Amino acid sequence: MDFRPTEEQALLRRSVREFAETEIRPHVREWDEAQHFPMELAPKLAALGLLGIQCPEQYGGAGMSAIEYCICIEELARVDPAVSLSVAAHNGLCSGHIFLFGTEEQKRKYLVPLARGEKIGAWGLTESTSGSDSAGMRTTAVRDGSGWVLNGSKTFTTHGRVGGVIVVMAVTDRAAGKKGITAFIVERGAPGMATGRKEDKLGMRASDTSDVLFENCRIPDDQRLGDEGQGFVQTMQVLDAGRIGIAALAVGLAQGAYEAALDYARHRKAFGKTISQFQAIQWKLADAATRIEAGRLLTYRAAYRKDLGIRMTLESAMAKLYASEMAVRVAEDGVQIHGGYGFVKDYPAEKYFRDVKLTTIGEGTSEIQRLVIARQLLSR
Repeated sequence: MDFRPTEEQALLRRSVREFAETEIRPHVREWDEAQHFPMELAPKLAALGLLGIQCPEQYGGAGMSAIEYCICIEELARVDPAVSLSVAAHNGLCSGHIFLFGTEEQKRKYLVPLARGEKIGAWGLTESTSGSDSAGMRTTAVRDGSGWVLNGSKTFTTHGRVGGVIVVMAVTDRAAGKKGITAFIVERGAPGMATGRKEDKLGMRASDTSDVLFENCRIPDDQRLGDEGQGFVQTMQVLDAGRIGIAALAVGLAQGAYEAALDYARHRKAFGKTISQFQAIQWKLADAATRIEAGRLLTYRAAYRKDLGIRMTLESAMAKLYASEMAVRVAEDGVQIHGGYGFVKDYPAEKYFRDVKLTTIGEGTSEIQRLVIARQLLSR
């Protein structure tokens, strides 16, 4: 095993870090307080290849590996987890779903503008009555001549208001249960599609999260994504890969929180010396650094398997579970190291703490990850 990054990977990390420090960090607090989705950042993200990270070059993407994808998501999350979340949802959910299961015509029609940043991607799975129980969704799609009619709503949709392309899961055969769900591509402006309420969130506030509504929304059959009845199976595969992205996000967020706490500890003085000289602070920093490295290695292992084309359901669930819960602990200790200053917005610790909780919820809660892991272990 060789744990050293390649020269290309090291350069990629430096490039994304420099971009995040220059283009994102000066605006983090402003975007967070205004709940502003920085659409103006899209062309710059696209120019760096960050809106088509794993998309092949033939579709306008950068054609990077899964490990390189993790590096990009990490470095963005280190500075602003909300921007990283948007990039991960755009790449891993919407674009990823189309790339895995779309026809050649669909890939050329949708992936190219998504990779170029001309459109932002969204992914509609969760509903108000079906979160972890995604098979219990109520949104329906009924055949009508040569097309389909969608009715229902999706909630907690990243880019629900700003997404130009949304992949939507809908029930096409209620009696078939999980085998009666089909995926569709819906473009912004389709008749019968509308945006609903924007969520007022605890954290990740610069990432748009909104309801998407469908009322007799008519779409042609060529916007059906994959075979009829295969939407649930597709979703599970998309989430397997997506969890690697959330794990990388959690690792990057933890890295940012740790670095902020380390810097503060080196400069903050108490009882005549910097608090970094106190064993209680040193142990928190040591634990944080160790946990981050463990989370990073679990995440890269899952990404490595993905690059090899090997099933990584177990590994991605383990990475997502550990990295997200690790990041919560690191962010919490970061606030504690800052003391009272960790509770105010003048320092970044409180934002990391607000943002991090989503990593244990989105794309499968910690409880669901434990179920996935246990099922994989028991099925051997």
